[in-house]
This record gives sequence, C-alpha cells and structure tokens, in this order.
Amino acid sequence: MLKREIGKWDLVLFMINSLIGAGIFGLPSKIFALSAWYSIPALFITAGIVLILVLNFAEVGSRYTKTGGPYLYTLKAFGRFPAFLMGWLLLITRLATYAALVNILPSYLSFFYPELGQIGGKTAIIFFITLFFTVINYRGVRNSTRWNNGLAIGKLIPLLVFIIVGLFFIQPENIQIPKELPEISGFSQSIFLLIFAFTGFEAIIVSTGEIKNPRKNIPFGLIISLFVVSLFYGLIQFVSIGTLTNLAQSEKPLVDAAYLFMGNGGAIFITIGALISVSGTLNTVMFIGGRIPFALADEKQLPSFFAKIHAKFSTPTRSLILFASLAFLVSVSGTFIYALTISVISKVMIFLIVSAALLRLRFKEKDQKDFFKLRFGKISAWTGIILSIILLSTSKIEEFRDVALTLLFGVFVWLLNLLWIRKKKEK
Repeated sequence: MLKREIGKWDLVLFMINSLIGAGIFGLPSKIFALSAWYSIPALFITAGIVLILVLNFAEVGSRYTKTGGPYLYTLKAFGRFPAFLMGWLLLITRLATYAALVNILPSYLSFFYPELGQIGGKTAIIFFITLFFTVINYRGVRNSTRWNNGLAIGKLIPLLVFIIVGLFFIQPENIQIPKELPEISGFSQSIFLLIFAFTGFEAIIVSTGEIKNPRKNIPFGLIISLFVVSLFYGLIQFVSIGTLTNLAQSEKPLVDAAYLFMGNGGAIFITIGALISVSGTLNTVMFIGGRIPFALADEKQLPSFFAKIHAKFSTPTRSLILFASLAFLVSVSGTFIYALTISVISKVMIFLIVSAALLRLRFKEKDQKDFFKLRFGKISAWTGIILSIILLSTSKIEEFRDVALTLLFGVFVWLLNLLWIRKKKEK
C-alpha cells in the first residue's frame, strides 16, 4: 500500500517545482516582445484564467483519495476507455516534459566542460541524471519529498535574490506606462504563452494516494502554489522590464539583467539557479511519471505487473522503472521534439475533460458530501470548457493530427492489454 507522507506544504512545494521550470529564465523577454509593458497585466489576467481551471481541479480532485489524478476523474465521470486515453496523454506529456528538460542540462554543463556537449557526453549525462532521480524516487516518497523540498527552495532563493536586489536598480523610464495600448494580437499571444507557463499542477495530483488528507490539502496546495508562482512571475517580469533596456532582444533575460546589477557573480548565481530549477522539475516529473503506469495497472488497464508496490519502500517501483526507461530512450532519441508538439494540445484537452468531469460528477455522484464544493461550480466548469475550446481553436491542424496519431497508438496498446487479460483468463 502507498504511504501518505506528502503534507500540505510538501504538496505546495511539489506544485511550485512543477510550475516553475526552465521557462521562467527565458519567458520575460518573449512576452515583453509581444506586449511590452502590458506583459505585466497580461500575466495577472492569465493567472485569473488559470485560477478558474485550478478551482475546477480542486473540486474534482477533492472527491477522491486514490492515486490517478485526471485519469481517475475521467474514469469515474466517463468510463474506462476515455480514462485510458487520458492516462495515455498524461504519460506522453510527462515523457516529453522530462526529455525536453533533461536535454537542457548538458547544454549548461558544456559551458564548463565542452566535451559534455558532444553526443557521447550528452548521453552519459542524461543516463546518470535519469538514474539519479530514479534511485531517489525508488527509495520512498519521504525521500522524494525531502529532495523535492530542497530543490524547490533552492530554485526560489536565486529568484528571490534577483527580485530583491533588482528592485533597487529599477530605471524609472523603463517602467512608465505607455499611452498606447498594445496590439490585441500580441497581447493575446502573451496570454496564450503564459498559460503554459502556469501548467504542471494538473500532473501533481496524480499522486493523490500519497497525499495526507487529500480532500483538504489538494485545494489548499493548488490555490497557494498558484498565488506564490503568480507573485514570483509578476515581480520577475517587473524587475526584468525595469532593469534591462534591451529586454525584447535578450535570449537569457534573467542572466543578462543579473549581470547588469550584480556583475559576473550574479550572472553565475542565476545560471546555477536555472540548473537547480531544471533539476527540481525533473525530480517532480520522475515522481509523477512513475505513478501513471501504476494507476493504469491498478485499474487493470496495463498489466498488473506494474501495480506492484515495493515491500520496504512502499513505492510503485516497477511502474517507476518503466517510466524511467521510456524517459531515457525518448530523451536520447530526439523523439521528444515530436512529443512536445502534442503536449500543448494534450494539456488543454486535460483541462477541458476535467472541467467537464466537474459537471458530470455533480450529476452522477450528487449524494457525495465530503469534498471541496465550489460555490459557483457549474459556471466555473463551463468557463473552463469554453476557455479550453478557445485555446484548442488556436492550434494548428498538424498538431491535432499528431495528437490523433498518438491516441491511435494508445488504442493499440489498450487492445494489446485486452488480449493479454483474455489470454490470462483462458489459462
């Protein structure tokens, strides 16, 4: 049986680790190039939009105490086959996220040792990093939580130093509110880009079976982590605009800004912060990814072999090893670039389905009382559905094609598992 060792503040740090990845170190210049000073209000408008989605997850997530997250919600609301496809999408997005992030680390490290940027060195780094985080998560959820908490605090400290020191070097002319309003297209693109800077929370609640008092702590963790991340993002954007005159042209805005007001040591400090940030998110992805095959196997939608729990560490070690092996292969093969093209649509589909599940579960399980019930839940659910549809409408037809092909491969896996179960029954 899985152990419930993730407390409410552990959960907050897990979510912060998942939300704040490598993207924040390049995001300020990207959104500034699209909407200039108005990137700050765009950021807080986005936080309001994401809050609606977070509240939908808070209600649905507080209904259950079992591992599975969006997979489990889809299972309860819409049945086994849609649930399998949801689990498949969750697995693909976690693999793509892990592979994209782990490929960043050799690039950073090659600055100190150029040979690490070569194919052999890069493969070795990816292997040992993957092995390292597999071992951490293999040895129990308490061990994973300690590492996660340390890495989360380790990534927040450099960002906090950047904000506090940077506020003393703000150039007033850089932060004056312009008279001209931004172009609607640029402003809306900023919001679209920012929405995905706030994603990651949807995966953390896969680990519900290891969260203490999930009916209270999941809503708490979701809302508090969104507030903290919004505050950090807003202040980072403000400092970047106020200190870096050529922000729109910067490829590494936080490093460039830190160099201006803290010198070379400050730039190195922020670079180390970026490495810690990536590492923290990798640990989180490994932790959650290792639970997805377990959740599917626990419902007999993958071979029961992957539902086994380690007798000593109480972790789904076989499921973890499967995810780690797939993550390594995807990371070194380069196929994660393809997977990334479908991860955006996959995430929006997850938001859409969970919002719809809120409506379905209110009808299907209307006698349930012990959960976090939104006061205007139906309005929030419909708003989440409409926002998700709007986001999907901006995607390219090629991306929908790639998602369809990925789901088709998932159906093939689902059919293979049905054949496996049938053969076992015949024996």
